[in-house]
Amino acid sequence: QVQLVESGGGLVQAGGSLRLSCAASGLPFSNYAMGWFHQAPGKEREFVAAISWSGSSTYSADPVKGRFTISRDNAKNTVYLQMTSLKPEDTAAYYCAARLGNELYSDYGRYDYWGQGTQVTVSS
Repeated sequence: QVQLVESGGGLVQAGGSLRLSCAASGLPFSNYAMGWFHQAPGKEREFVAAISWSGSSTYSADPVKGRFTISRDNAKNTVYLQMTSLKPEDTAAYYCAARLGNELYSDYGRYDYWGQGTQVTVSS
């Protein structure tokens, strides 16, 4: 079965860094575009970043541009989110998602599979 497992979340001080990982299994990883979303308490799930199946194309939401970088290692079936200059408002559960195809989308409904999430908490 398809499984996406996030890891790397934790507690960090404002201005610090974290790298999230999402390990995929049960699907031909290189055929899927991947995305990261986050959801804070009381708010809806929001798009963070996406990457094409080859890794040649990426885009990010405006609030994280210049701070977060999405990447992937197809040999390891893993997508990463490198987060720097973290802010308290980045505090949320972070989810990775997969969609079949090379097109990049920011809308939740375009993705086929989801992980369970990993918590990121940024203290002031």
